[in-house]
Amino acid sequence: MSAREALVAAAKDRILIFDGAFGTQIQDRKLSEEEFAGTLGLNADQKGNNDILALTRPDVIADITRAYLDAGSDVISTNTFSANRISQADYAAEDQVAAINIASGKIARALADEYEGKDGRPRFVAGAIGPTNKTLSLSPDVEDPGFREISFDDLVAVYKEQAAALVEGGVDFILIETVFDTLNAKAGVMAIKQLETELDRDVPIMMSMTLTDLSGRNLSGHTVEAFWYAVRHANPVTIGLNCSFGADQLRPHVQVLSRIADTLLMAYPNAGLPNELGEYDELPDTTAGLVKEWAEKGQVNILGGCCGSSPAHIKAIANAVSDTAPRAIPEPETAMRLSGLEAFVVAA
Repeated sequence: MSAREALVAAAKDRILIFDGAFGTQIQDRKLSEEEFAGTLGLNADQKGNNDILALTRPDVIADITRAYLDAGSDVISTNTFSANRISQADYAAEDQVAAINIASGKIARALADEYEGKDGRPRFVAGAIGPTNKTLSLSPDVEDPGFREISFDDLVAVYKEQAAALVEGGVDFILIETVFDTLNAKAGVMAIKQLETELDRDVPIMMSMTLTDLSGRNLSGHTVEAFWYAVRHANPVTIGLNCSFGADQLRPHVQVLSRIADTLLMAYPNAGLPNELGEYDELPDTTAGLVKEWAEKGQVNILGGCCGSSPAHIKAIANAVSDTAPRAIPEPETAMRLSGLEAFVVAA
């Protein structure tokens, strides 16, 4: 059975649990520059380069991952949100991209296999790919709206390098997450499709959009509906929303996506909104209570947490939805009718 088939099968029985944030968990450990840098000898300070820890402090990443598995995670992610050539250039670590992703994949894979071996319950690994700090849809120069810092083909190459290393590290899926620019996500899809051709195998995609305002649009202006129909051709094993706001503000947008997406829906919101110090105060039971409402309304298949969430949040979510039936995936025709596109397609 393929990873895609196994995940879909597991999600028929119950709501699956994703993991939570890595960044805030790493920050809590207050690591020194020496711990970040290790013995790599890079020509820039590494403090704050969370991804590099897979090479310099793999025990930290393993400890965080293990804590999420102990909390009940069925799907764990790699600590590779910024492990791409663009983001790593800030730390003069571009040449470490492949090594970081392979190492992160191996850490997660080993732990997933260890926990599955203990109780026989499948555990899955999602190779996390963040959006980079470049956008294909918008110009960073208000005086030159047509200017772009990077081309589509160059961004495809960046994503492909990271995805190839994650697959080599043993991940089950590639998670294109925190999508603020839909065209960036399309570059990620192109990269993975090229990788599939080269490897002559399926590389299942997970996709997760982030909203930049309460109207339900991302930075490139796409609504939840528009985003889904822009990426549906990629046949993602999951579609969903992450980061953005807390679960309370995400509720109507999860509801919309749940009606129209004919695949698994994975949602992992922030632990509320940050306070004036940039810290997250929402307690685990509060987050769990909010996402439980989505579950009880049959709107989700996989639940987890993003910024500010912790193993305690994930455990509370797992407990809250343990007896709740998973969302029934609508048939494509039903999803199209509910989206209002059926008449459009017929007319066309």
